[in-house]
Amino acid sequence: MDLEQRVAALERRLDALESTAPAPAPPTEGDFWALEGLKRELAEAAADDGGVLYTGAVRLPTGERYEWQFGALTEDLLGRDWPENAESLAALGHPVRLRLLREVLGGRRTAAELAELEEIGTTGQIYHHLRQLTGAGWLRTTGRGRYEVPAARAVPLLVVLTAARP
Repeated sequence: MDLEQRVAALERRLDALESTAPAPAPPTEGDFWALEGLKRELAEAAADDGGVLYTGAVRLPTGERYEWQFGALTEDLLGRDWPENAESLAALGHPVRLRLLREVLGGRRTAAELAELEEIGTTGQIYHHLRQLTGAGWLRTTGRGRYEVPAARAVPLLVVLTAARP
């Protein structure tokens, strides 16, 4: 393994450690155990307007595991400048980019492997899409044409896809 690959592997491990939240408690409060926990937290914080919580514990086909959670108060979310999220959301708004993300999560990590896929476009088009995803933070390069979804973005990506389901 060359130095670039070793550094990339260390960065992945560090990202996973920094973005890993404690494992969620097993469901003991019925179907809405996470919601009930959020309500308790909001009551303790005197957050009358409520909030949102998303969480996940996933194992990718590559064997990588991610546990992640994030919560935000409604007041903070409604007070934000929503257009600042446009670039990140726009990067997900193309079928080829979504396919590239799925393939990277599934283990195809190099531009050459991605270029072998059917119906994905020319090499130039693939690099254009990879630049869009990298610029928006959904992918990062790990050297020599290798890509990965940053650990802190794996569960949020799956949350966005879940929220977008018809």
